Amino acid sequence: MSTELRPVALKREGDGLSIQWSDGATTTVSWRVLRKNCPCATCMDERAKPADPFRVLTAAEVAAGAPAPVAMAPVGYYAYQVRWNDGHDTGIYPLELLRSLGEPANKDHT
Repeated sequence: MSTELRPVALKREGDGLSIQWSDGATTTVSWRVLRKNCPCATCMDERAKPADPFRVLTAAEVAAGAPAPVAMAPVGYYAYQVRWNDGHDTGIYPLELLRSLGEPANKDHT
């Protein structure tokens, strides 16, 4: 990704994030996808393990419900840090990851 490519506008839209990029593209990504792809070391380690079919949700996970951001702040000019409703806040999402996780907002249906 070019170092010139930057978000021009970020907007909460439905159950996700809409990002308008400096190249004119607009992408959307659901909160669930963002949370599932948290780039922090703890989450990456968890994803590397085989799924536990007997895992029981903690009380905090049940109370939090569907993933949703509580706060989102820029980290320099290269990323955003998201604090989630489940209390998780160590993920720093580089712009390249946000762009790659996003789906084009205006899909051509022809």
